[in-house]
Amino acid sequence: MVLKGIKLRIYPDKQQVEHITLNFGANRFVWNQMLDMIQQRYDNNPDSDFLSAYDLNYLLTQLKKEYIWLKLAESTALQVTDHDLIEAYKGFFKHIRKYPRFKSKKFPKQSYQCKFVKNNIEVVDDHFIKLPKLGYLRYRAGRKIVGKIKAVTIRKSSTNKYYAVLSLDCEN
Repeated sequence: MVLKGIKLRIYPDKQQVEHITLNFGANRFVWNQMLDMIQQRYDNNPDSDFLSAYDLNYLLTQLKKEYIWLKLAESTALQVTDHDLIEAYKGFFKHIRKYPRFKSKKFPKQSYQCKFVKNNIEVVDDHFIKLPKLGYLRYRAGRKIVGKIKAVTIRKSSTNKYYAVLSLDCEN
């Protein structure tokens, strides 16, 4: 089995565009809040192994209670953001990557990733895909989608076009 990526051009309606924009903002907000929390935790106790001892998903539930609008965002996307932040910090301490930086709304390319859980991502036919919290989206692809879906990344390009990148587990 091999992981394969297929890029689809999606055509969301106005309500779906608003929800995608909300997800971009929620993921950026969670990244910045968690990064600030990690920096404060490290400044208070630099000797401890704070990354392995502290799971950020517990902080995510507290953030959702404090900021109610985060409940409108896709939950697995927020979990992926937490995981990516932890991996960025681990890479920094292993001297593989640069220090994680705060995300800006002004960056022209925006994206978020959703995990496949309980059939929440589904290709309906050759023209529609069902995504979590977005519903059915019309898409165009140059080939058939064959394989088991692992995740989907929703991206907005600098030219305001929307894409869904499917990670498929398929045979070589």
